[in-house]
Amino acid sequence: MSTVSTSSNRPYHIIVFGATGFTGQFVVEEVARTCCEGPGGTLKWAVAGRSRQRLEKVLLQTAETLSKPQLKSVEIIVADVAEPESLAIMCKQGVIVLNCVGPYRFYGEPVVKACIENGAHYIDICGEPQFLEGMQLSYHSKAQENGVYIIGSCGFDSIPADMGILYTRDQFKGALTAVESFLTVSTGPEGGCGHDATWQSAIYGFADSSRLRSLRKKFGHKPLPVVGSRLKKRGPLFFSNEIEQYAVPFMGSDASVVRRTQRYLYEEHEQSPIQYAAYTGVGGVCSVVKMLFAGMMFWLLVKFSIGRSLLVQFPELFSFGLFSKNGPSKKQIFLCVPEDHSKPNHDVFPDGGNLFLHDILWRRLRRRSGPLAGQTQCQDHHPN
Repeated sequence: MSTVSTSSNRPYHIIVFGATGFTGQFVVEEVARTCCEGPGGTLKWAVAGRSRQRLEKVLLQTAETLSKPQLKSVEIIVADVAEPESLAIMCKQGVIVLNCVGPYRFYGEPVVKACIENGAHYIDICGEPQFLEGMQLSYHSKAQENGVYIIGSCGFDSIPADMGILYTRDQFKGALTAVESFLTVSTGPEGGCGHDATWQSAIYGFADSSRLRSLRKKFGHKPLPVVGSRLKKRGPLFFSNEIEQYAVPFMGSDASVVRRTQRYLYEEHEQSPIQYAAYTGVGGVCSVVKMLFAGMMFWLLVKFSIGRSLLVQFPELFSFGLFSKNGPSKKQIFLCVPEDHSKPNHDVFPDGGNLFLHDILWRRLRRRSGPLAGQTQCQDHHPN
């Protein structure tokens, strides 16, 4: 049985690794805000990264933001993915390592390896299917042997999709057999953009897509049984009546994570697998034209090393402003509203109606009348 208790040899419940990065700084702020909710009322935690000076700056900024001067005394651990010894020292001190250093295909494996070898549980916010499935293939047996949990995709990729399906299944009065999700993003007056690390993950993910297919063959999985009607695949571009705009398949890790969870539940707990497909809205005709043009240029450049270098160096230019090296500002983040309109299919749901899931992480369920008997929809969004 795993434990979250600290000891003299392992003094921290949580170590935030990569605390000076774009996402790491938000994680530090959230841990600092909620540390009093930990075991015994006090969560013992530390920050880790390559530069002590930059880590001290992050703690100082967080202390000022939250008006908590005591945060300046949070412990700092210097560790670098290029120095295995430093990772081992870090992992030996924490019960859980929150890894915020990406892209994970380049920097993730040394941290996973160090956690397994030194008995620390591992959590990340990865949205890269190749890394997630590769780590499972390479380290599952060793992690199981050492009693270590390796848990990926604990962010927007893919908590809403994975946990949302399980939550929805538990609310149904019948058998949930399939879910389609439709992601749309609404920006506020400040606009919005994605961060450079996400852009790089997309570049190298597309460039290396053949290796992902080869990786999946190594598992030797048999197809999961289909319960109920088979979920029909939509085209690469189609008009969605659910979100009233054009949509394309979602290229993140949601489908990969959900598929792995459903396989585990079927093979280990004999639960009926739920089919899943993820899509994202792209807007109207003008947006479709821009997307097709950008997509063709992206697909051409990503095939060659010089093209990939150009894409990495100039994210704003080649993404038409959708990604930048600095990422979104705090105002843009808190005014941006991602909405996940999920349409579950099921065999038995006598009441019909819509299911409305409020908030990405804190969900409450309510029922309301729907347009079609036997049809449901789920929508996730940040609170106003």
